[in-house]
Amino acid sequence: MLGGMVLLPLMDGLAKLLSETYPVLQVVWARYLFHLLVLLPLLLRRYRPAELVPDSAGLQLLRGALLLTGTALFFGALAVMPQSTVLAIFFISPLVVTLLAPLLLGEQAGGWRIAAVLAGLGGVLLILRPGGGVPVSGALLAGGAGLVHGFYMIFTRRLSGSAPSLVTLGYTAVVGAVAMSVLMPFIWVAPAWGDLLIMVLLGVFAAGGHYLLIRAFDHAPATFLAPLGYAEMVTAILIGWFAYGQLPDLPSWLGIAVIITAGVAVSIWEGRLERRGTLDAFPPD
Repeated sequence: MLGGMVLLPLMDGLAKLLSETYPVLQVVWARYLFHLLVLLPLLLRRYRPAELVPDSAGLQLLRGALLLTGTALFFGALAVMPQSTVLAIFFISPLVVTLLAPLLLGEQAGGWRIAAVLAGLGGVLLILRPGGGVPVSGALLAGGAGLVHGFYMIFTRRLSGSAPSLVTLGYTAVVGAVAMSVLMPFIWVAPAWGDLLIMVLLGVFAAGGHYLLIRAFDHAPATFLAPLGYAEMVTAILIGWFAYGQLPDLPSWLGIAVIITAGVAVSIWEGRLERRGTLDAFPPD
């Protein structure tokens, strides 16, 4: 999970760079098309055709559609706001997971986890304070992305073990690449060679990050993994600093500190539970 939280912000940073020149939906298309092209040779070499059609194909397609929607909303927010701000608002997704996991997954979400995630949401509200300079359109896009991504994480957990991780990742890529390719004739802007290379890297980071995410959900409950996503904030802040010279102001730093502290607190608490013998929450590979 933490490895994915390094690769995915790198993908987002490249998407923000590309959105300065190309339509957001074209950036989304590049993310999915090159994700698919990177993954396809490995899928065809490793699996027989019958293995590429799992029993839960319908849920796989729904999961892919959720991620596509969340990606489009997130990239739209990146086009108008700093990456760290977008990500901070996006972090309502662990709250969605924590609240819905007991209903949709049958997992337990104890008081410590709920309190920590609510504290993280308080940190997000601190960033969104009046006068914070956050555009309403960007906040709505980022918040919508977080909501959709919460459901995506729920379905990722529902699908864990139902198909090989690479097959699940392949369905994600196919849904996005096909859906966005339909739109390309209407919005296409021919990319320069250097930008085309960045688009390829976009797909490589996307494939690698989401593969690690899927593998994480094969090993642990959604309510345990979701707060670890707060570690993505560290990478996002570093990217914004190096690439754009953007750093959060003091109230935003406080909000980010609350968000990260909440995630770390849940991780420590879950580690204690594991040491006390609740290893059944972590199935073997």
